[in-house]
Amino acid sequence: MKEKIQRLGGFMAGMIIPNMGAFIAWGLITAFFIATGWLPNEKFAENVSPMISYLLPILIGYTGGKMIHGTRGGVVGAIATMGVIVASDVPMFLGAMIMGPLGGWLIKLIDDVLEDKIPVGFEMLINNFTAGILGLLLVLLGNVVIGPVVESVSNWAGGVVDAMINAKLLPLAALIVEPAKVLFMNNALNHGVLAPLGVAAVENSGKAIHFLLETNPGPGLGLLVAYYVAGKGRLKESAPGAMIIHFLGGIHEIYFPYVLAHPIMILSVIAGGFCADLWFTLTNAGVVATPSPGSIFAYLAVIPRGQHFNVLMGVLIGAVAAFLIGSLILRVNPIHEEETEEE
Repeated sequence: MKEKIQRLGGFMAGMIIPNMGAFIAWGLITAFFIATGWLPNEKFAENVSPMISYLLPILIGYTGGKMIHGTRGGVVGAIATMGVIVASDVPMFLGAMIMGPLGGWLIKLIDDVLEDKIPVGFEMLINNFTAGILGLLLVLLGNVVIGPVVESVSNWAGGVVDAMINAKLLPLAALIVEPAKVLFMNNALNHGVLAPLGVAAVENSGKAIHFLLETNPGPGLGLLVAYYVAGKGRLKESAPGAMIIHFLGGIHEIYFPYVLAHPIMILSVIAGGFCADLWFTLTNAGVVATPSPGSIFAYLAVIPRGQHFNVLMGVLIGAVAAFLIGSLILRVNPIHEEETEEE
């Protein structure tokens, strides 16, 4: 079971890591040009939404299909991914991770069945039509089934977090928030659930703890430092650059593949999130708006007077807790060298 989980996590990470350049490009555009970015520019910021809604999921779907059945599988995987994109208003990274490999696997089955059975001269015609017809069916499947299911999972996770907050069990929200983030449901959870609750709280008290739950860069930073200190291979080597993009740029998506590549590391960010949220609760911490993007600079911009120690200490606590647990995991249960070298 452990090996199967690790293989699944490695496969999921394999869909993300080759596209990291696209994530970095999107992250830099977001960090610089959105209204709350370093160099706000309305025209350039128009690239942010199409890239996260269309470009990144399609790249993930293409890569997932290609991993199964080469370029042909990648094309069908990309087509299939459009079905879940159109079916939902939230970024469909998780849907792409389902539809891409599914498309690649199904076209591989079809090609295996038709191998040596296609009349000479009709290969291109039949290959194109089988891919096109399968793509059509998968788009419809994504529209009707997969997309709504993934969106329902996002809404369910948001509902659980909301219930925990209402039940005064806010630190336990990390049990849902951190795994949901790693599955790329972070934007849906933050902007769909936590931000509206935070806006209501700000109207009453002038600050809101809700804005701190998903955006805290501490746990992700601690995870990356753990990989740099106790990891090995490509993940260790790439960790310093990821730290800069994550902590200073606020692009949390950069650390998600580090968890997917070694799924037990989810315990590291859960521990960091839990400890930070417990501190935030005990100190009645809060900020006045969503730190967007979730960088330390964005945090400094939205901390109200008198809350700097409470908020920044929570970020530090989250980083330290995630680092300690992550380092322990990597020493007791190290990631295999061959896993870190996979493309």
